[in-house]
Amino acid sequence: DVVFKVIRDRFAHPKTVTHEEVRARYRLVFRHDRAGRLVDAQEFEHLEFPAARFEPGVLEELLASCAETVTLRDGRVVIRHVYTERRLRPLDLYLREADPAAARDAVVDYGQALRDLAATNIFPGDMLLKNFGVTRHERVVFYDYDEIAYMTDCNFRRIPPPASIEDEMAAEPYYSVGPNDVFPEQFEKFLVSDPELRAMFLERHADLLDPQFWISRQARVRAGLEEEVFPYPESVRFPR
Repeated sequence: DVVFKVIRDRFAHPKTVTHEEVRARYRLVFRHDRAGRLVDAQEFEHLEFPAARFEPGVLEELLASCAETVTLRDGRVVIRHVYTERRLRPLDLYLREADPAAARDAVVDYGQALRDLAATNIFPGDMLLKNFGVTRHERVVFYDYDEIAYMTDCNFRRIPPPASIEDEMAAEPYYSVGPNDVFPEQFEKFLVSDPELRAMFLERHADLLDPQFWISRQARVRAGLEEEVFPYPESVRFPR
């Protein structure tokens, strides 16, 4: 029931993060309030396993794409650095397999997870469904920390209106984009693809697509105002 996560030597476009940046983001999670929405990870160094425990294709992939971290020596696979996390069902797969009621609950909880993270000054960065998982208690949590950041370090912006038809039809953005800029209006295009589930998400969480939501949360965090975040769903909490 454990997932082993090894950092690749190089990241596919458009990611530009380095090994050290990824490790720094895991350290951020280690010392931050996880609000029940960030999976705990354990860090190990110099683990060894018999090579026979690996399927050939998996071992070939590790040695090819993680050569700086994974080596084969005397019939043993040596992993210089690795994180372990508990296994979750990726949210995108869960939504394909779950019955309609469970899928709707998961989509609503996905939005709540984003709110809970914002309340603790965390912005996930890569908000695709595949980077979130569903626990055995059917709670949605985030587990891919490559692009995680403090919410207060982000610059949430509204997309400016195009000045001409050429701007509107251009393949590249017609407006400037800084390294920390985030445009919440774009979230709708990639967060939830299923039309019915998207409608359910927007019914409960449409304000997440408004930059003002994130700006107001930044102001609360900077003012030291702490929101109440419950790490367990109401169905399994102790009664008052």
